[in-house]
Amino acid sequence: MPASYSTNMRFKFPILAITLEAVIIILYAVFITYDDGANSKLALNGTITPDLFYKIYPSFQDVHVMIFVGFGFLMTFLKKYGFSSVGFNLLIAAFGLQWGALMQGWLHHFHDGKIKVNIFSLINADFSTATALISFGAVLGKTSPIQLLIMTLLEITIFACNEYLVAEFLKAKDVGASMTIHAFGAYFGLAVSRVLYRPGLQGGHDNEGSLYHSDLFAMIGTLFLWMFWPSFNSAIVENPDGQYRAIINTYYSLAACVLTAYALSSLLDKKGKLDMVHIQNATLAGGVAAGTSADMMIYPYGSLLIGFIAGIISTVGFKYLTPLFASKLNIHDTCGVHNLHGMPGILGGLAGIIAAAMASQQLYGDGLRLTFPEPRSGIEQAGYQAAGLGASLAVALIGGVITGFILRIPFLGQPPDQKCFDDQTYWEVPNGENEQQDLLSSEHGRQKSNAEV
Repeated sequence: MPASYSTNMRFKFPILAITLEAVIIILYAVFITYDDGANSKLALNGTITPDLFYKIYPSFQDVHVMIFVGFGFLMTFLKKYGFSSVGFNLLIAAFGLQWGALMQGWLHHFHDGKIKVNIFSLINADFSTATALISFGAVLGKTSPIQLLIMTLLEITIFACNEYLVAEFLKAKDVGASMTIHAFGAYFGLAVSRVLYRPGLQGGHDNEGSLYHSDLFAMIGTLFLWMFWPSFNSAIVENPDGQYRAIINTYYSLAACVLTAYALSSLLDKKGKLDMVHIQNATLAGGVAAGTSADMMIYPYGSLLIGFIAGIISTVGFKYLTPLFASKLNIHDTCGVHNLHGMPGILGGLAGIIAAAMASQQLYGDGLRLTFPEPRSGIEQAGYQAAGLGASLAVALIGGVITGFILRIPFLGQPPDQKCFDDQTYWEVPNGENEQQDLLSSEHGRQKSNAEV
């Protein structure tokens, strides 16, 4: 096996993982401390009191479940990559939330040489991790755990800088992070995938497919994400009226998206059958698209319209754009993150631009300055929203290309083409499991051929 494809992780991976954790421990010792609300001597001075902490905690827990269960199981559709999908998801998330707290703390909450962490710090750290997990979907099955840790380190660093640019410098609204998490994570991952393109996978791979039970497991992830998405889009909204709207708007957008995705899935099939890929993914696009304008006065019919459009573009993307990207642009998008996060993220950004342009004192009343704290007109705010969307896309593509070239360094343990999408490359797999999978796969192929005939 060529040196560039040495997949033995015995020393390389432990050294990297322990080094990263040791550095984080040191940095936490120097910079991280509790918010005053966690110290009984200073609790009265805390920005987050213990009562408020536990009031917000259910939203944090919902987001936490999305990150570790939702994203993890959503990617278990590959027939021989279940261990890696859930296991590497846990690895990325556990490292990412630690690094994300530091990066966001330095940029947003660094005072007197310290970062004071509270419940919102935990939620935002999970948000930063979501960005890396979205990009993970684009390179699923083709990367080593070393590459994934390095990608997470670089991406969360770049993400935090972009988020600061969009939220603090441009003052663009993006409470559900359609632009800064979903669109950013998708196009960052696509750029990485393009740089890591493998001609040997152009014609497909035997393991790049699903089985009945692997698709069923993936639906577990879909359902967890679908149920908890209102919490994702509303968790950091500080204005109670805005949080109320964010939950309602996301709820309706998701519902409309489901019906639309089902309808388009059936319409685009010659026999009118439903495609499980569409149901697992496109049904979630409404939550992504509702993010930027979630706390704005878009009204329930506006939420339904956003979900309706998101369901259309996501399902059409899975049907036509994913194979087109692979054949014409040499972008191999394993999970179709462009269709679930990329295009719906852009749609969310556009919805935010329109909603901001329509904002007025008459529409919002006293809540206008709570929703849009900057003294700008609606048209001015819309311009900054557009700048935020453009910045997120540009930074994602540039950062992804740079990261991709770094990940091409030969000794990082990437698998050869024939060992992609296979747990055996990096995991101990129970004896006989692969033989059983091969038998199920061949039986599935025969049944599919018979059905087509």
